[in-house]
This record gives sequence, C-alpha cells and structure tokens, in this order.
Amino acid sequence: MDRIVGRVGKFLCLGVLGAVVSACASSGAESSRGLEFRQKRLTKAIRSVGFEPEELVLPFEVDDEMVAWAKDVVPRSGTPKFRLEHLLFSLVEGRNRKVEYASGFTPTAQEAFRSGKANCLAFTHLFVGLARELGLDAYYLDVINAETYARANDLIVLSGHVTAGFGVSSNPLILKYNVGDDTDYRWVRKVKDLRALAMYYSNRGAEFLAQGKPPEALGWLRTAVTLDGSLAQAWVNYGVALRRVGEQESAEEAYRKALLEDPRALSAYQNLAALMRLEGRAAEARDLDLLAERQGSRNPYNYINLGDLSLRQGDVEEARRFYQKALNLHGDLAAPAASLGLLAYRVDQVREARRWLEKARKRDPENPRVLRLTRLLDPSSASDPGLVRLEPANKEES
Repeated sequence: MDRIVGRVGKFLCLGVLGAVVSACASSGAESSRGLEFRQKRLTKAIRSVGFEPEELVLPFEVDDEMVAWAKDVVPRSGTPKFRLEHLLFSLVEGRNRKVEYASGFTPTAQEAFRSGKANCLAFTHLFVGLARELGLDAYYLDVINAETYARANDLIVLSGHVTAGFGVSSNPLILKYNVGDDTDYRWVRKVKDLRALAMYYSNRGAEFLAQGKPPEALGWLRTAVTLDGSLAQAWVNYGVALRRVGEQESAEEAYRKALLEDPRALSAYQNLAALMRLEGRAAEARDLDLLAERQGSRNPYNYINLGDLSLRQGDVEEARRFYQKALNLHGDLAAPAASLGLLAYRVDQVREARRWLEKARKRDPENPRVLRLTRLLDPSSASDPGLVRLEPANKEES
C-alpha cells in the first residue's frame, strides 16, 4: 500500500471569513503595488528553477469572464473584510454561481469556476485569484495539524488543508472552510505562490497515482519537486511514482530527500521502510519504523498496511501488534478490528475472528475488510468477488 499526500480537505463555506482581530486594510494604490510585486516575484522564482511561466499551468490564473463576474457581485467600496465576505458568499451561495466540495481532482481556478466543483486547494486558487483581481492582495495559508486520512484504491491519502488569508501575517483575515469540525485556524503558516504552484502539481501527480497511472504522475511530480525542492510531500509522492514504475533506487533517493527537507515527514520514513522490506533489508526497515513511531504517527492505515506486510512474511505476532496499534489510535474505525479478525481466521481462531467481525460490523458493515471477513466466515453471504485479498502493505506519502 503506497501512501501519498495532497491538499484535498472538505470545505464548509458558510460565509465565515473572520479574524481574531480586524486585519489591517490597505489602500487601492498600496494593494496594486503589492500585487504587482507579488507577480514579478513569482515570475522570477519560476525562471530561477528553469521554467518560463507560459510553460506551466498556473492554477490561480483567472480569465476576463471571471473577473467581470467578480466585479459585478462584489461591491467596489467597503472594507477588505466586507468585500471578501461578498466574494465568498457569491462563490458558495450565489444564485448563478455555486462551488461545491469534490474530492479526487484538483482543478484550476478556471475549471473550478465553470464546473462548480473544487477541493480545498482548488477553491483557494479560485478565491485568491479573484480577490487579487479585485485589488485585494490575498495569499495562501497552510493550516497546520489539519490532517485527515482516506483510502483511494490501493493508496492511503493523507490530506492537509490550505486556505486563504489577507492582511499582515501576524494578524490575518482567514478564510475558514473546514476539513472537520475541530479544524483549528489558530495555527497557520503563510505559503508563497511558488509553493502553492508546486502543491498543485503534487496534487495532480497524486491523483494520477490514485488512478493507477504512475507514468503520467511522474511528469507532474517531477515538475513539483523542480518548482519547490523543499516540498517534502512532493518528494514522497515522486518516490511513490518512481517505485511503481520499477525505479527502486531513485524512489529511495526521493524518500531520503523528503526526510532531508522535513525530518518529521512520517510518510517518508514509512514508505522508505516499506521499500526496504521489499528489498529484504528488514533491519533497516525496523530502524525506520522506530524513527517514525517516535515522530508520533497518527495514521491508523499505516499500521494496518505494515501489519499486512508482516502477515505476508509470516510474522503473525508482529502483524497483530501493528493491527492493535491501529485499533488503539482509532477505535472507531472498522478496518483495524476487521484486520484482527482476518488474522485470527488465518491462525484458525474462528471464534475470535467472529468476535472481531461483530465489532467491526458495528463500525462499518460495508468496509472491504469487513466484507472479506464475512465471506470467509459465511461464504453464502459473499456478494462482492472483487474484494478477496488483503491490500498490499507498502505506503508512500508526500
């Protein structure tokens, strides 16, 4: 199981653009100068890494139709907060325009505007691009500690959360759209436009990986790490793609670059450990697992997939420990309980397997592992022949 990372959180856009303290407003002339400076800085940064702007997809670019729409729905006067609230409301609740959350694809601002679908990164591109055309120098913010986990085919997707800000960095207005009810917007960091661009390319590459198209993913991810070589999540995604096309040595190098850029990048440890296991380097893999654990991993699917790998290698007790760790982290998920049931069935502890199945069903009766365990314990209930094996156990993240 490979682990990838993207910025794909849900947003609950209810006009809740707020600030802890009112942000500083700027005059139109000051804002215009700021926008011009920001554009020149981005162009210079793009050229410094070997591209020309016209060679790239710039996801925050808007067109004349979009600008005309924004100028029509947003008042020309008023405080920045007042105008930004109007822009937000018009995007998500307007009569003729409504952008809704959709996962699995990171469109550009123009694509999101016309399709009415966006994940959090795409919505931020749209909001930032339009705000700037209105003379409001909005920028990107990365919301720290807003991670969620999901499964996409044989990948584990770690999703972060990106939003928009306005005003001085120490006291910004923050566009609040959430990945969950407990999203804490007190912890944010400003993101430069070049990194936001690299995030877009990393997301698109991750999406091709989720579609089972690693060759297509490679181009996007190579661009991502070229644009921002310090973006650890892009290096991990790049490593996933390289491993999946059989370039093991280059994949290892990509994971190690991710760790150089961010020693706390848990998925880099985990994916590198999985790669080493595949190559028979068990001792090195265990050392990496210990390092990852010291970082405080909160991803239950990581432990589930490590358990799967241990089970395939015949180490039942190690697999049990991994599954139990996943259960301890997230007791509300069905997958850890079902995994323990599958393990019990494998070692002929049928009564124990049924006990775990009952617990897992209460959490999610449609979970693939629950369905597989159900088929094993009651073959007459089989309804989905496509879900007949444990998923592979290698993870990769970006």
